[in-house]
Amino acid sequence: MTIPARTSGAAWADPARPVDERVALLVAELTLEEKLAQLVGVWVGVSDTDEEVAPAQHEFAEPLPPWDELTRPGLGQLTRVFGTRPVEPSVGAKVLAETQRRLVANSRHGIPAMAHEECLAGFTAWQATVCPIPLAWGASFDPDAVERMAALIGGTMREVGVHQGLAPVLDVARDPRWGRTEETIGEDPYLVGLVGAAYTRGLESSGIVATLKHFAGYSASRGGRNHAPVSVGAREFRDVLLPPFEMALRLGGARSVMNSYAAVDGVPPAADPTLLTGLLREEWGFAGVVVADYFAVSFLETMHGVADSPGAAAGLALAAGIDVELPSVRCYGEPLAELVRSGAVAEELVDRALTRVLRQKCELGLLDADWEPTSADAVDLAPPALRAVARELAEKSVVLLDDNGTLPLAAPERIAVVGPCADEVLSLFGCYSFPNHVGTLHPDVPLGVEAPTLLAALRDEFPASSVLYEPGCPVDVDDRTGIDAAVSLATAADVCVIALGDRSGLFGRGTSGEGCDAADLALPGAQNALLDAVLATGTPVVLVVLSGRPYALDVSGRAAVVQAFFPGEAGGAAVAGVLSGRVNPSGRLPIQVPRHPGGQPHGYLHARLDAPSGITAADTTPAYAFGHGLSYTTFSYDDLAFDTTEVPTDGAFTVSCTVANTGERAGAEVVQLYLHDPVASVARPVRLLTGFARVELAPGEAKRVSMRVHADRTAFAGVGGGLVVEPGALAVHIGASSADTRLSGEVRLTGAVRSVGHDRVLTTDVEVSPAL
Repeated sequence: MTIPARTSGAAWADPARPVDERVALLVAELTLEEKLAQLVGVWVGVSDTDEEVAPAQHEFAEPLPPWDELTRPGLGQLTRVFGTRPVEPSVGAKVLAETQRRLVANSRHGIPAMAHEECLAGFTAWQATVCPIPLAWGASFDPDAVERMAALIGGTMREVGVHQGLAPVLDVARDPRWGRTEETIGEDPYLVGLVGAAYTRGLESSGIVATLKHFAGYSASRGGRNHAPVSVGAREFRDVLLPPFEMALRLGGARSVMNSYAAVDGVPPAADPTLLTGLLREEWGFAGVVVADYFAVSFLETMHGVADSPGAAAGLALAAGIDVELPSVRCYGEPLAELVRSGAVAEELVDRALTRVLRQKCELGLLDADWEPTSADAVDLAPPALRAVARELAEKSVVLLDDNGTLPLAAPERIAVVGPCADEVLSLFGCYSFPNHVGTLHPDVPLGVEAPTLLAALRDEFPASSVLYEPGCPVDVDDRTGIDAAVSLATAADVCVIALGDRSGLFGRGTSGEGCDAADLALPGAQNALLDAVLATGTPVVLVVLSGRPYALDVSGRAAVVQAFFPGEAGGAAVAGVLSGRVNPSGRLPIQVPRHPGGQPHGYLHARLDAPSGITAADTTPAYAFGHGLSYTTFSYDDLAFDTTEVPTDGAFTVSCTVANTGERAGAEVVQLYLHDPVASVARPVRLLTGFARVELAPGEAKRVSMRVHADRTAFAGVGGGLVVEPGALAVHIGASSADTRLSGEVRLTGAVRSVGHDRVLTTDVEVSPAL
């Protein structure tokens, strides 16, 4: 491969020189056309006839000019070489490498493109391991396992020449009717932030650029509708929606951020310099690259109505701080070039974005004189280590919500399995897994991964039992013609396992997922009718919910209930293991389960005014609270202690307790610390997760759990909008869920009100040691 600009000894291609010097030298050499080429992506292979895998894909799927003509000025990004259609991994790696060679040889300076892909539930590529969805990461309460998973996912992406992953999603769930709830980690900002930072750290450790999304406010849309306006106040925005992004930047080292689609109080984030420049860069110090969510720059014109042309949209986005237009060039090409030439948009803004893009490429080695594209002869996107951690997380994320004595099953002679999700492998996967995201559009292509359904897994788990199946009804259609057959099967069985929930998809092609928003939280289709009919048989029932959001459940005492949030390719075996008792359940709810299908949005993170009371007849008490989850063993909490109960507003205190396994089998307890500020200058939540520890305990074993809480952890947006730590009493609760606090005490913050900023303490240090 001949690259004149590199082989002739260009100073910017010398890796021995400082990065900033190299970038400045290269910027000075580029024409305006070449500069703008670095600020756009190209989505090869997408058409206006395929089913959409991005919003408004058909509207913007325009024919591309010939490749050599398109790439002569260079190219910033290659969009989803592996994630657009099924591609055999080794072939895809070779195609990507050859594409890069052609790009480099065809352009004057020979700058490679960055290749990005989705990786929200594993690498979104054919034959790649399908991992549990983010809501399952939250349910595991295990950031370390999530970090290990992310590092392995990143390794598979790096192996085939990918540079950037569009994950994690750090939106805090606010209304479970939102279809993208499955992409969130949960409804608590600390849980989302800690687990999201772990995923970010793991991905970045593999050399893949992690992209935090969707910055910010996306999940708080009105009515839980995708792309709907967001009307949150500045305080909720600051206290609930922003902290996970701060944590993933500071603790995870993310090098990229992606904007949110939804307008926040009328201002689209893609056109908001206060957010993307003032907050993100000037206050938080972010020095990486901001990429546009797909078509978000065009949406400033076509959906938000804040621009009247592609060029005007480009000018707004560039000034706000969007560095790269994705997935393809529409606004940052000739429309923006015309405005720069006329002086309507300052070229300094182009150079600002270009410098950030080239700095990242330089740090990735893409500007080095000896750069060569990755090319592997044999590619394995499902290595044993990744499949093992995917199974580990699947098992840790299964939540036992209720048990009336039915579980674990003691090898019953006859097991009736009913429900539309029992023998549907796609009910184990989220909408950003390749089989649901792309695979359903190619029905003749094999699944590409080993993923037994729950039915198959139950037959493996109970080889001596007769395991028979009737679906009863479809997932999403109110068709009740199969209910009688399911009832007959259940009546004749020793136990009935009924598997209900979702099949995830995109833009209405599923019951959960992007663009698959729900009117309420009733189970889709005729599933509630099937459940009622099976419960009425008198046969012991185990309800398994395989879903991307919590659904309203009111079956306490009538069934054992197991929740699994799209647990991935190993999810069927994980749930079967919980039902048999081979796996002791240890998942905890990252989002509460409502009792009634209405009454939303209402989450655990509410102030006293929003709590159930006699003032309203609407009871929002959940069926199962945030943090809830049962085990096949029992745990006791004792010996609450504080190292001090008088804490300066710039100080810290340590709270400790002893947790013991009082049952007969090994298990894991998730010890949860909640704070409440009963008297503050603004209304505060009645429970706020401030720390947690996942503690593995043998039968009879006890451990001492200590959590060091800095006063910064109590900071909130005060009356003036700035973050403050206020003096006064703090209620401290430790327990097994937000509604099951076993130990309580009080500390008092003393001194003056203290203002804090981005450098405040963001985490609670946890130490687990043997009990004395």
